[in-house]
Amino acid sequence: MMSFSFDGFRVGISFVMMCIVYKSAVNSLPELSPQKYFSTLQAGKASLAYFCQADSPSTSVFLEELNKAVKPLQDYGISVAKVNCVKEETSRYCGKEKDLMKAYLFRGNILLREFPTDTLFDENAIIAHVLFALLFNEVKYITTLEDLQNIENALKGKANIAFSYVRAIGTPEHRAVMEAAFVYGNTYQFVLTTETALLEGIGMEDIKYAHLYFFHCKSVLDLTQQCRRTLMGQPLTTLDIYRFIKSMEAPLLMKTEVAEDPQQVSTVHLQLGLPLVFIVSQQATYEADRRTAEWIAWRLLGKAGVLLLLRKRDSLEVDIPQQANVVFKREEKGMPVEFLVLHDVDLVISYVENNTYIEERQEDETDDMEGPDMGMQDDEVAESVYRDRKRQLPLELTVELTGETFNATVMASDSIVLFYAGWQAVSMAFLHSYVDLAVKLKGTPTMLLTRINCANWPDVCTKENVTEFPVIKMYKEGENPVSYGGMLGTEDLLKFIQLNRISCPVNITSIQEAEEYLTGELYKDLIPYSGVSVLGLFSPTMTTAQEDFTEAGKYLKGCVITGIYSEEDVLILSNKYTATLPALLLARHKESLVESIPLANTHAQEIVQIITNALLETFPEITVENLPTYLGLQKPLLILFSDGIINPQYQKAMLTLIKEKHLDSVIPCWLNLKNTPVGRGILQVYFEVLPPLPLLVVVNLHSGGQVFAFPSDQAITEQNLLLWLKKLEAGLESHITILSAQEWKPPLPAYDFLRMMDAAASQHPTRKGPEYMKETDIQENDKQPEDKSAVRKERIEL
Repeated sequence: MMSFSFDGFRVGISFVMMCIVYKSAVNSLPELSPQKYFSTLQAGKASLAYFCQADSPSTSVFLEELNKAVKPLQDYGISVAKVNCVKEETSRYCGKEKDLMKAYLFRGNILLREFPTDTLFDENAIIAHVLFALLFNEVKYITTLEDLQNIENALKGKANIAFSYVRAIGTPEHRAVMEAAFVYGNTYQFVLTTETALLEGIGMEDIKYAHLYFFHCKSVLDLTQQCRRTLMGQPLTTLDIYRFIKSMEAPLLMKTEVAEDPQQVSTVHLQLGLPLVFIVSQQATYEADRRTAEWIAWRLLGKAGVLLLLRKRDSLEVDIPQQANVVFKREEKGMPVEFLVLHDVDLVISYVENNTYIEERQEDETDDMEGPDMGMQDDEVAESVYRDRKRQLPLELTVELTGETFNATVMASDSIVLFYAGWQAVSMAFLHSYVDLAVKLKGTPTMLLTRINCANWPDVCTKENVTEFPVIKMYKEGENPVSYGGMLGTEDLLKFIQLNRISCPVNITSIQEAEEYLTGELYKDLIPYSGVSVLGLFSPTMTTAQEDFTEAGKYLKGCVITGIYSEEDVLILSNKYTATLPALLLARHKESLVESIPLANTHAQEIVQIITNALLETFPEITVENLPTYLGLQKPLLILFSDGIINPQYQKAMLTLIKEKHLDSVIPCWLNLKNTPVGRGILQVYFEVLPPLPLLVVVNLHSGGQVFAFPSDQAITEQNLLLWLKKLEAGLESHITILSAQEWKPPLPAYDFLRMMDAAASQHPTRKGPEYMKETDIQENDKQPEDKSAVRKERIEL
């Protein structure tokens, strides 16, 4: 363990240990009588005492661990003593044997905390518990993502945060974090959690190990901006945490210009055992290289130091090869520098990471003995189930149904039922998402979440028309059950459940209520799940149009909020929003826009299509899941690539141009490389050398495959962007590449999931969004076509 120079101990503690007699001599523990011990206590001074009764059996293991903790505790200003009790001793710490199974923490002669001694199971646990109790102001323990966000918001512009996740209190990682907090607690706000859900909430999937994040909040002046986060890559040891925090304190770019031999350069990074990366620049490209170097520095923060080296032959003691654009200096003394040619930022990152020693975490030996080699798993879903086999799910948050309890349960309350098969990998994988949903809905008045294993109760599942797994169905009193056909993820299912809390379309009865509906105030708790609210406007005599809209609203229930207004004063709304009756009003809450669409001679299926298209965001984040939907619009993509959340100024510029109808010929969107890493591969196809981000491009996939890049030396403003787009339309801009028209085929016909999706969509051509199908719809599809009006009437009655 490395030694720290402390400027003084902030507090002193007295830690009184009570246990059973240890007859062997422990030379490092001074032995005192109770009277002598209490007479030595001083205010603000630290002391650790262990009380023993002469007639108690021994606990040698505990005393051995306590003996190991003596020296480290003394380093933190905590002295240690053994107190021998006698029968006539009146001190309550020499009391009954059950009291001797506790540990007591004092400051001076004031009792701070008591612990059961079984929590102090080894040296690490003793030190971790003592420091944790002592540093209750410096280390905030949290349990929810909301707690973390509140601390982050409170410290923006003020201080940085060291956020740690440990598997349990008293582990070696917990001790390491507490020792770091003892040193740096006055400089940074330390935050600790043991909740895996919180770690998953900030995007960390690997919850098997302890982790430490550094939140760069001190430099954040815009309260709406998220603090940058740097993940510590090494295991959580005292030495590695110290090195990591010291590297966070170093400047992002050590110098804006280095004009000396890289072999002679020395920075704090080398002292911390980290390598140096020099980005070679020249005067003509200095600004662009500086931005690239800064981007690389952020990605290598905590792993290496990054410097910008301006190529000046007359001022350098050593020549740099003409083709070299990166110089790598290892942390070991005496090692020669390496001159590299790396034309991709990712290649620079990979080279550094592959040539830097990072101590690997040791796998549990039992894992190596269980199950097949994970590299041999040929099904990703089955592999994920295998990897999560030891994860304990809180299944008690959902009600398990049987053949005896199914009907009584779904008839007694509004219920969501998961039909799954315990032998199927997809079912078991989705069960994790379903339980996560139950965690999110815990404590909220919503539907009863239930599940039934069709492997055990096949008769029930057959009766409920369940022929594949997993299947989600919603049961409400007096209504036919509704099958959920959306994506098998927690957020999509949560949206489906929340939007089904109200009956759609909602009958709006006054102008004031209609305005509250359009502004989002009427159902503001549902706005996070439906960014668009749809209001149908009809005169009282337009009964056929109302029926068509009502049918469409019921069909889209659980997908979007719909309402209907058909009062005598409907002209007030139609005049205000320039809508010709019958009409739709689409309220986009994020953009605070209300647009009108005429509905004259528009049937139910056409209304569904209109609303489905309207649900598409005006400036969406492109993901693997939604890309096919936007490609289906057959327009060029105007994509802003970003390495994280986009700059609010860029977003404002885009939304302004969208509102002014300047971007109607393209689909404006953005892609977050942190959420969708495949974006890096896309950029590598567009550019020979991966450029710095953010980056704006136009991709015309449907007509020629040309790719155009917004000039990197221009700021992304409304004026610059509009001028650039006009040049594109006039043919005055040159493309950077042309995408080939090659066909991307699946490896095997059974993996042609896009064809399967197209086939499903062709059965419901009006439905482009998530499918939520009523049971009566399924029954109708199984019948031979009859008179159209009869079928239509039956659907309206749903």
